[in-house]
Amino acid sequence: MTEQEIEEALIQKLGDLKYSYRPDIHDRAALEANFRHHFEALNHVSLSDSEFARLMETIVTPDVYAASRILQERNHFERDVGTALHYTLVNIKDWCKNTFEVIHQLRINTDYSHHRYDVMLLINGVPVVQIELKTLQISPRRAIRPEKVQETR
Repeated sequence: MTEQEIEEALIQKLGDLKYSYRPDIHDRAALEANFRHHFEALNHVSLSDSEFARLMETIVTPDVYAASRILQERNHFERDVGTALHYTLVNIKDWCKNTFEVIHQLRINTDYSHHRYDVMLLINGVPVVQIELKTLQISPRRAIRPEKVQETR
């Protein structure tokens, strides 16, 4: 099987488990727009662009423990008008009311590297699981090595 065939089979299996396949999410802008849509619907709120930017600064963290707490707890931040917005990212009490989605071939580019994620699972637009698929011909060490952007001078 090729890597693409493995991806397609996994996406099909996740579809059988009621994950919605989102082929339209292929870059960071689409991922963030999808998250914003789900966040506003879940919390019955409409955010300004500056509020959404502050929310993203608050919840995006490389600390796995902090990210887990943010995902599970009720959180808050100050809105533009000075009031507190209490929010949640995942409905823990009624988990079946969350939205489960699967995306693939997401590309995130920075000044120094570019990443292509094979398959990601989203809950309410939040990426919670990243799956890297490789054929047996690719070693695990090579599979996890980040690709560097070549500098052109």
